[in-house]
Amino acid sequence: MQTNRRIWLKQISLASAAVGFSSLKTFSFPAKPAVDDPSYEPIHLSTNENPYGPSASARAAMTEAQNINRSNRYNWSNTTNLIAAIAKKNNVTYDNILLGAGSTLIIDLVVQLAAQKKGTFILADPTFNNWTKVAEQLEMKKIAVPLTSEKRHNLPAMLNAMQPDTRMIYVCNPNNPTGTVCNRDELITFINAATKKTIVLVDEAYIEYSDQQSVSELVLENKNLIVVKTFSKIYGLAGGRIGYAVAHTDTIHQLNQYQAMPDAGVSIVSAAGALATIKDENFVKECFALNEKARKYTIEQLERIDIPCVPSHTNFIYFSLINYKKDFFAQLQNNLIQGTRVWEENGMWSRITVGTIEEMQKFITAIK
Repeated sequence: MQTNRRIWLKQISLASAAVGFSSLKTFSFPAKPAVDDPSYEPIHLSTNENPYGPSASARAAMTEAQNINRSNRYNWSNTTNLIAAIAKKNNVTYDNILLGAGSTLIIDLVVQLAAQKKGTFILADPTFNNWTKVAEQLEMKKIAVPLTSEKRHNLPAMLNAMQPDTRMIYVCNPNNPTGTVCNRDELITFINAATKKTIVLVDEAYIEYSDQQSVSELVLENKNLIVVKTFSKIYGLAGGRIGYAVAHTDTIHQLNQYQAMPDAGVSIVSAAGALATIKDENFVKECFALNEKARKYTIEQLERIDIPCVPSHTNFIYFSLINYKKDFFAQLQNNLIQGTRVWEENGMWSRITVGTIEEMQKFITAIK
């Protein structure tokens, strides 16, 4: 069990880095194991991974002898094929795509591009923000715009918050941690207005879990729009570290200047897995359906015990603990469930990843 404990602590440490938390105490992990079975694994409900992936086709592609044996060579042929498939999927051209080792790396490149001239950047509050430390280290100043009462991006307020020196606006759609989406027409209106003056970065990490259409096609005519996507979520390749930007060809060229070897950060093995997965539409549909079922069950159960939830368009749920009488995080700790933290003190808002239906049943049992 000591080995499991060391693994658990390592996972907690990695999760803390992944979501940009400042303190380990915001995570739920047990002071001592609550079970005696040494084979027991903690339930990971903190970093929004797909509990069903990688797909069978991705696993087969990644373990194929041809791909393993070619790991002594650079990845040009695999990434060429992957970029072509990504471009087709997003209805753009090959030259509109830039690969990276995870979408956070792509966001870092965009921040570097935006910070060529010092100024401000705008984002919602709360939203995914672990990249902001890079912007602030580059002497950019943050302007945080509160979400609406429905926990949605307040796009008009974000537009009004723009300053003459605003270099970048970040929109996570669907939003992490709230799981809400922007109205598409309103988002396009916002993009068209804001990009007249600055870069707009739209993070679509979770869009495959929603019924919303991507805005990626707009980059063909808009040089100041950058859309970031990832294989870490519904495609089940978080450990494969594959993300990409969709942008105007001129903007891709600018982003390339911040990499010694553009598109070289993805391994042959990971690229093979991503290429297989992006073609596996049945896997994506199945993951969508399974997530929807487990999410619906969890929201229903949470609301039965007076824990109100925000309607989610993702593989996580945002909920208020204001009426919960027990120590929520202690309940998770005692049941070896890895959760997150309180994101908003006003309302005691927290977030949980949607795992398998069996995992969510254990989660509900743990907090009842």
